[in-house]
Amino acid sequence: MANESKQQLLDRRYLKMAAIWAQNSYCKRRKVGALLVKDKMIISDGYNGTPSGFENECEDENNITKAYVLHAEANAITKVAKSGNSSQGATLYVTSSPCLECSKLIIQAGIKRVVFSESYRLEDGINLLKRADIEVEQIDLGDL
Repeated sequence: MANESKQQLLDRRYLKMAAIWAQNSYCKRRKVGALLVKDKMIISDGYNGTPSGFENECEDENNITKAYVLHAEANAITKVAKSGNSSQGATLYVTSSPCLECSKLIIQAGIKRVVFSESYRLEDGINLLKRADIEVEQIDLGDL
């Protein structure tokens, strides 16, 4: 770690912050956190959960995730849009690699870089980001 560049050090720190933010999620099966960073400023954050004003229960009685649960990336992107800030050229730090639906939002939001720690079970989201020339990097945080 002594040879880490300043960018790699920042990437690890923001990713650790996203992991801490994930703890705000009420989801039982999986907690995911996301931070949007631009010019070394956090411009938005998000974690997976139900839409504003809904009950804070992500799973139904059979422990299946409800269809209307928002992913952390979608929450961070819609939150920045609501704030009037621009995500153009930003970096998204997310604890899990984006799914296909979130990857579409990432592309449309003008995000240029995605840094994640855990791989999602499907790689179609990552493949779409790469196809859109978005820089994708996986960093193993190990045990926090």
